Amino acid sequence: MDAAKFRRELLEVQSELHRFAYKLTADRDEANDLLQETSLKALDNMDKYMPDTNFKGWMYTIMRNIFINNYRKVVRDQTFVDRTDNLYHMNQSLEIDTDSTEGNYDIKEIRRAVNSLPSEYRIPFAMHISGFKYREIAEKLSLPLGTVKSRIFFTRQRLQSQLHDFIA
Repeated sequence: MDAAKFRRELLEVQSELHRFAYKLTADRDEANDLLQETSLKALDNMDKYMPDTNFKGWMYTIMRNIFINNYRKVVRDQTFVDRTDNLYHMNQSLEIDTDSTEGNYDIKEIRRAVNSLPSEYRIPFAMHISGFKYREIAEKLSLPLGTVKSRIFFTRQRLQSQLHDFIA
């Protein structure tokens, strides 16, 4: 496909891509940024587009992938890994407002159960519930991927058995 035809097709799908970007972001400015980033990426990778394939589908895939990568980056940037020897930051109480005494008790019991875990289980589990993927946890903690998955699995099982009364 020549560059002129590629640009024409790109212009034809702009309004549909903008609607899709708005559905993903729910914000006009972010949708505009996502559309612009998608268009630039498509133009940079024009040579990778296979002629006589679904151009619109190719563009949607690029946009979706950019959105997912940006979302993961935001989650990763907002996640804090406590590397202090005594896990000072992890042991700080969370600011959770609840309306009932029972709710306060449940949260304290859950915290107690999580904090009673050995650090080799508590840290990967805390990272996982903070949004890290198994692979990211393995890289950050320099552990094999299978070890991370096992530790998170066993931590879930242990917490479920310890907190069985609170689940019901």
